[in-house]
This record gives sequence, structure tokens and C-alpha cells, in this order.
Amino acid sequence: MTLIGLDVGGTTMKAALAGEEGQVLASESRPTDRNDPVGGVLDFAAHLAARAASLGSPARAAGIALLGTVDEATGTAVHSANAGWRNVPMRRLARERLGIPVAIGHDVRTGGLAEAVLGAGRGAGDFVFVAIGTGIAAALVLNGVPYPGTVGWSGEIGHVVVRPGGEPCACGNRGCVETYASAASISRRHGEGVPAEEVIARAGRGEEKARRVWSEALDCLADGLAVTTLLMDPGLVVVGGGLARAGDTLLTPLESRLADRLKFRDPPRVLRTQLDDQAAVKGATILAQRALNGG
Repeated sequence: MTLIGLDVGGTTMKAALAGEEGQVLASESRPTDRNDPVGGVLDFAAHLAARAASLGSPARAAGIALLGTVDEATGTAVHSANAGWRNVPMRRLARERLGIPVAIGHDVRTGGLAEAVLGAGRGAGDFVFVAIGTGIAAALVLNGVPYPGTVGWSGEIGHVVVRPGGEPCACGNRGCVETYASAASISRRHGEGVPAEEVIARAGRGEEKARRVWSEALDCLADGLAVTTLLMDPGLVVVGGGLARAGDTLLTPLESRLADRLKFRDPPRVLRTQLDDQAAVKGATILAQRALNGG
């Protein structure tokens, strides 16, 4: 038996074929089709199903994690400015194309599910999984289950305003966490075409501009997580996304800043993801297993 797990990002789609016990049988990636994003997702899913068949174990179910606003209950890709879709019945389309059960999830919430089942959130119950990459979003995991909210907008920590009247954000507001603390914003605010990873490295070497940009990113991220902590009371924050590769250079000062903002209570622990950039793929595989089992 083979399960398909597919993670659709703004620039790249990542996927795995997994066995009954979750073991990875094959993995692939391909660029997200900006001209025909829906067709690109369906074509990649069909290719994965064909590959599973060629390996002698036809796909029995698929899980697809999507960027943007997602209604998991109806399997609808509600909206994504990055992907350019609105109100796409993705589950129905994928079922018709593949002829197998399909589950649809939100990329970050699906990553949070994987952390709860397989990763750093195992046994934690309530925790926050925050993905820091081109943007910033979080999964609010309650009793091991990601909470979607009323219409799928939960966990938008990147758009918590922490610097009122500050730099403009793509969402239309000003001073959002994402405007200062995402990898894309760290690179933009430093300038010179320097990627975020290099900005962080330069900050460690003492470059003044890099230190200033990195320090403000940490401050804004800690401000957003402090608000989330006060509202949700998690015992743990799991950090994923591309910026998590910074390791203790990110986690140690972030944990310290978060503690400074929560002086009257114990702060949550801050841990790095155990699943690296495969969290959403693994979560999509879990969704596929549950779809197969009727859950």
C-alpha cells in the first residue's frame, strides 16, 4: 500500500510516497506552476500516483497541503495571492483525477499535525508550531489537533501588528511581525541582495547593520509569540520553516526575549522542528492515512 503526501508551496511542491508504516518509498519536488497552479497540482498528484503504480504498489489515498486560506472541512482552496486561486474545490478535483480518497489541509497546520504525531510536539498536548520562511504563520495545536478557526484563518501570527504605523505589509496593514521577522523581510531590510541566512551570519560576526536588522527581527517575533502565549497558554513553541536552520542562533535569543516579555509567568519552551522542511509532506501523508481510514 502506498500513500501520497504532497506539500504545495508558493515556489516549490514537495512530495513523498509512503508505505503503510510511514516509511518513505520515494520523494520528489518540482516548481509550482505559476501559470496554471491548480492544473500543476493535479498533474503532479497524477504523476505521483503513476509512479506508485510503477513501483508495484498503487496509491490508496492522497493528502495535499496547500498554501493560503484553506477550508479543510470542504476541501476548498479558499484563497492564495501567491498561487492565484480562489474557491477551488481541490479535494473534489483531485478525487476525480486520481480516483482515490483525498484529504486537503493547510500547509502550516498540516506541518503542525506532523510535529504533534511525529516531531517535537509529541506528547505536548497544546503547542504552537510557527513556520518562518518567506512569510510567517503558525499552527495552534490543541490536544494534538491543529485548530483551523471559523473560516481557516487561525494562526496568522505574521500579521499581528507589533510596530503600529511601521513598515507596510502586503496584507495592507503596517508594522506586522512578518514585515520585520520573515526571511524575506530580513533580506529586504538589510539590502544588497544578501539572503537572510547570510544576514544572520554577518550579525554573528559583528556587522552593525546586520546586527540591527536581526535584533529587530527577534524582537518582533518575540512580541508576536508573547501575544500568542498570553492568549493560548502553550507549553511549547516549535519553530520550523527555512529560518529554523539558524538553530541556536535563533532559538536562544528568541527564548530569552520571550521570557523578558512574560515576566509574571513561565514562558513556553522553544524548540526547533525535528522534521526540517518535510513537516507538511509528512503531515499530508498522515492526512492521506486518515482519509483512507475514513477519518
